[in-house]
Amino acid sequence: MPSLVIRLATLADGAELLDLDLRCWSTLHSVQDRPQPPYEPFFAARNRPDDFLVAELDGRLAGYIKVVPPTPLAASVHVRQIQGLIVDEWARGKGVGRALLRGAADHSRGQGARRLTLRVLGHNAPARRLYEAEGFAVEGVLPEEFLLGGQYVDDVLMGRSLKD
Repeated sequence: MPSLVIRLATLADGAELLDLDLRCWSTLHSVQDRPQPPYEPFFAARNRPDDFLVAELDGRLAGYIKVVPPTPLAASVHVRQIQGLIVDEWARGKGVGRALLRGAADHSRGQGARRLTLRVLGHNAPARRLYEAEGFAVEGVLPEEFLLGGQYVDDVLMGRSLKD
């Protein structure tokens, strides 16, 4: 049986996470242009190691999830937002995404969060199915919020409670 470990990222993961990001970039989940060299380091002021959980499958980095407070406001301190989830192609269909979502929920609860939210592109059906299977519900839709590859795409807002 494969060994799956979810852990906090470390600075040493930076190069491998950047490589994963570059290889998995797609308009299915990204609203930004494809990154071009020279590449910025993965970890910087807006991306700190303690904002990320990584998945290792059989000792190999298989994916990550970024979970942060959605705003700097005290009024939303009880909320965490997923701002990125990537699973390497070789690891898809092996429970890595599901384990990262569950790890993010547990980690957020440990920080005192009561809600977990995310935004997903409307055409990203595989991600939406996974989120729904893990208890997320659609809480709003911004129709045609993005123009990607000549197509207008909805921005779907999803959330779930972290209360037991």
